[in-house]
Amino acid sequence: MTDPSYRGQILVFTQPLIGNYGVPSSVRDEWNLLRHFESPHIQCAGIVVADVAEKYSHWTAVESLGEWCAREGIPAISGVDTRAIVTYLREQGSSLARISTGDEYDADEDEGFVDPGQINLVQRVSTKAPFHVEALNPKYHIALIDCGVKENILRSLVSRGASVTVFPYDFKIQKVADNYDGVFISNGPGDPTHCQSTVHNLQVLMETSQVPIMGICLGHQLLALAAGARTIKLKYGNRAHNIPSLDLTTGQCHITSQNHGYAVDASSLPSDWKEYFVNLNDGSNEGMRHTSRLSSLPSSTPKLAVVQWTSVFKDNRPSQFMLDILSKERVGVQPEPLAAAA
Repeated sequence: MTDPSYRGQILVFTQPLIGNYGVPSSVRDEWNLLRHFESPHIQCAGIVVADVAEKYSHWTAVESLGEWCAREGIPAISGVDTRAIVTYLREQGSSLARISTGDEYDADEDEGFVDPGQINLVQRVSTKAPFHVEALNPKYHIALIDCGVKENILRSLVSRGASVTVFPYDFKIQKVADNYDGVFISNGPGDPTHCQSTVHNLQVLMETSQVPIMGICLGHQLLALAAGARTIKLKYGNRAHNIPSLDLTTGQCHITSQNHGYAVDASSLPSDWKEYFVNLNDGSNEGMRHTSRLSSLPSSTPKLAVVQWTSVFKDNRPSQFMLDILSKERVGVQPEPLAAAA
């Protein structure tokens, strides 16, 4: 629920009972990252469950699911046959929906559906100013373009000895990239074609710098657009914890976590890019690689993304003064209704 890639979506839980563990506190770890959440706020537009546990029992819990949703202003509904909704979605694909009150059909409400696919959701979830996450004994320093980065992606990087400076999604990264050991484009919500400024900046970066570049999820799609490829909307999206992705260079299958509704059209890749990973469930593209430069773009799990970067870093560093004055957490990211964002 706190993953920024879910911004603007109503989540339907298929597990029949939700909330019996409650909601943990916003405690932070040794890197000042949220230990139990992927961002400071609930990102989805609403939740639908069959049965909600009003009483919770877990040693980390500090409030119930209902209390959390109420405090965050997120609508939630229970007593719903979620199996029927899932059956519908399985046939129709991802669909527009709304949670409303009242027993009578209201045609005017139908006219009021908000399509998150028409909104630049990345603009809503990206940090509004750079911030810095320091590794305990840093070996590398990575510039990360925040399109809706999860806390665990930051944790995966800093825990492996890479300090991270996080920039807004539309920051002109080409102006500072050579001061870093690599550029990482994060996950995020929505249609990648809304992020034209990011695509342009990446195009300039690839033309002017040899810094290693990696994208994950939405970042993978944005780098593909910058390279000249196309993206497509998936009927269902790939959203699960155990999705098999095949590495076409080794023949090894990786079990990955995924959460994206768009994919790269592999047939549109330019001749100097090759398909890297393929989803073994639906055959969609899950990664691409450049034939000569140091770029790597898995579309799924952060663990896959991190391991591609060993032994390719330079010895550049931003100034310590700049690092000292940067914020240590996301800046200016607050929840806002989709209607206001539109």
